[in-house]
Amino acid sequence: MSQLTNRRSVMTLYSSPNDVLSHRVRMVLAEKGITHEIINVTEDNIPEELIEYNPYNGAPTLVDRDLALYDAHVIIEYLDERFPHPPLMPVDPVGRATLKMLMVRIKNDWDPLVEKLIGKSDKQNTKQRKELRDSLISISPIFLQKPYFMSDEFTLIDCALAPILWRLGDLGIELPESAQPLIDYAERLFQRESFQQSMSELENDMITFSIQD
Repeated sequence: MSQLTNRRSVMTLYSSPNDVLSHRVRMVLAEKGITHEIINVTEDNIPEELIEYNPYNGAPTLVDRDLALYDAHVIIEYLDERFPHPPLMPVDPVGRATLKMLMVRIKNDWDPLVEKLIGKSDKQNTKQRKELRDSLISISPIFLQKPYFMSDEFTLIDCALAPILWRLGDLGIELPESAQPLIDYAERLFQRESFQQSMSELENDMITFSIQD
C-alpha cells in the first residue's frame, strides 16, 4: 500500500448516501460512538483524493491516519477490533468464525441481489426480487428464538442486515404475514439509536417494507 499523503487527523469515511455497504459502515461507526467525518461520494461527485486511498475509486472507503481500507466487511471488522466496546463479534474463535462465514453468505448471496434491484421498477428483475424475498422469508423463524440474528446480543450480522431490510420497500418487496418474526426483528433494528444516526438524508426518505395483503 502506498504511503498516504494529506494525512487526516480524524477518521474519515467516504460514503455513498444510497449504498448498502456504506450504510453498514456508518451503522458500526454510530454503534461504537466513533468520532469521524463523512464525505459523500456519488457518480457526480467523486473526490479527487479518493483514488489515492482506493484503487477502485468508490465507497465505502475508510481512512484512519496512515491506513486506508476499501472493503466494507474488512472495514467493519477493523472497527470492531480497533474499538472493542461495545463488542460486535463473539470472543471465542468458533463464534467469530461462524459470524464471519455468515457475513460471507450475505456478501455473496444477498448483496448482489440488492445491487441489481436498486432503482428498478417492480416489473424489472422479478426473478432476483423473488429470490431475495423467498430467502428472507425462509429465515424468519430464526427470530422466534433470539432477539437478534441467532444471538441474544447485537452483532455485525445485524449491522449487515439492517440496511437491506430498510430498503425492501424501495426494492419492491412485500413481506407476508407469515414473516412477522422477521418484521419484528427489523423493527428492533430500526429503533436502535445507532441505526437512526447512521442514515443519510436520502435513506431517511426511503419507503421501508410493507406487509402483503
